[in-house]
Amino acid sequence: MPYYQMPDQEQLYVREFGQGEPVLVLSGLGMQSWQWMPFLIQNSKQFKFIIPDWRGFGRSKCCRIPEIDAISSHWRDLEALIQQLKYPDFTVIAFSMGATTAMHGMKYGNFKQYINRYLHIDQAPKITVDTHWPYGLLSQQHSNFKNLLAEISLFFSALPPVNSLEDLEPASRHEFIKIWSKFILLQNGHRLSPILWNTALKYDKLQKHLLPLHRLDYLAWYINNYLYHDEDYRESLAELSCPTTFFIGENSILYPSQGQKIIANSVKNAKQVIFERSGHAILINEPFKFQREISRFLLNRYE
Repeated sequence: MPYYQMPDQEQLYVREFGQGEPVLVLSGLGMQSWQWMPFLIQNSKQFKFIIPDWRGFGRSKCCRIPEIDAISSHWRDLEALIQQLKYPDFTVIAFSMGATTAMHGMKYGNFKQYINRYLHIDQAPKITVDTHWPYGLLSQQHSNFKNLLAEISLFFSALPPVNSLEDLEPASRHEFIKIWSKFILLQNGHRLSPILWNTALKYDKLQKHLLPLHRLDYLAWYINNYLYHDEDYRESLAELSCPTTFFIGENSILYPSQGQKIIANSVKNAKQVIFERSGHAILINEPFKFQREISRFLLNRYE
């Protein structure tokens, strides 16, 4: 069944395809479940893939926003899904925010007992940066990043309830796009296409495509999650005993590869696959290598 009932009675969409050993796939922020299909479909005769659309995305975009933070909510939804699926265990593939959700379940729930193999894709176990951990989100730019998150959060808090960019008054919309532009530039450096970016900025109908999701209430929810998220999952991840593989983008701006390698070395039964030409978005930067390595992981072809 494509929809599963969550503890708050909302219906979460879960894409399921293939047959065989169950593989639970946890997406990153901004992804929809269908985007995994080009990388997984070649293994669908041996594996059944189970990919939830997180709240606010894809066919789960109409789910109500809960009163708890996004990561806690995702784990609660994931836990409810696991209980309904009734599999004894899963192979787990987790990317970015999906990996944070997996680690949250390892720390605060019983997720470890359901994982028989684990693939962790380009995510740090501690998002915040301090003197003892310089490898969090955006590393040396972390304080600037948090300041921009706070600015966006303050902008949203001053608004009346709105659901979309089109609901904003022109002055508010332009103010928000200006702030959001600084936010995106900080994450991507100068690698954005100036033609595409400037064209989108000029035309109101295109501006919504600059956002990872179109519902502003959900965007505010996710922004606050990263603004206030202060968890440290290093110990929980290091305790993982199942076969584990780390996919690491060597040029990741969001999560420096040095930190990811340190954590991978702390997991006793772990392998590392380095994507030398990739940043955080490994799926986009090196799609053919990503597809090959996903198959190697699933078929257990690492030496």
